[in-house]
Amino acid sequence: MDSHRDAVGSLTFLVRKVWLNMRSAIGAELKEFGLSTSQYATLMMAEAQPGMSVADVAREVASSRQAANEMLGGLEREGLIERLPNPDDRRSHRIHVTESGRTLLARARVAVDRREAELEAAFAPEQREAARDWLEGVSGACR
Repeated sequence: MDSHRDAVGSLTFLVRKVWLNMRSAIGAELKEFGLSTSQYATLMMAEAQPGMSVADVAREVASSRQAANEMLGGLEREGLIERLPNPDDRRSHRIHVTESGRTLLARARVAVDRREAELEAAFAPEQREAARDWLEGVSGACR
């Protein structure tokens, strides 16, 4: 390993460091909307993939099923999602974003997009695209 890599650390911990810093920056934006980063991510996913299960949400936000269920309970109490019975499995529910949830998500997305643009401003479009491609590739390779 060269001295630069020794100073930076392993790839895993570098990605973790970036994630924690991004989560903090985006979390600060989401406070205005009363959302955590996990809640925001869940609303985005449930809007894009209506009918997700609690297990699906837990997998996607990297939490336990119990933690995801508690988070979903908060979103449901706020009227941002609804859990409908799964016709294929009586023991599970499908998650759907309500109209209030879509409205809040749209407002929060503007703030998050603005903040992400600020964070990426120093990078050329090609660098941003390459970084996103790399992140998606590594994520896929890990599955």
